[in-house]
Amino acid sequence: MDWVPVVFIMFKIMAFGAGMFFAVKWHYDQDKKIQKGEVLRAVGKITAILLLSLLGLLFVTFMLARMLGLDMAFPR
Repeated sequence: MDWVPVVFIMFKIMAFGAGMFFAVKWHYDQDKKIQKGEVLRAVGKITAILLLSLLGLLFVTFMLARMLGLDMAFPR
């Protein structure tokens, strides 16, 4: 029964290798289709969404801290 882990590990390596190959190939093919302006616009949208999410998370965190009575003042 010592061969079972070897077979499973080899299968896992082959599956991940094939998945990585096709992922890189797909992204390479998609890069040829998309213009740079579209990419920059998409990156800008993603950045804006992430920043708004971060601000929302900070707001909720501070509101929760205030509701729980935590002292959020800066030390002097």
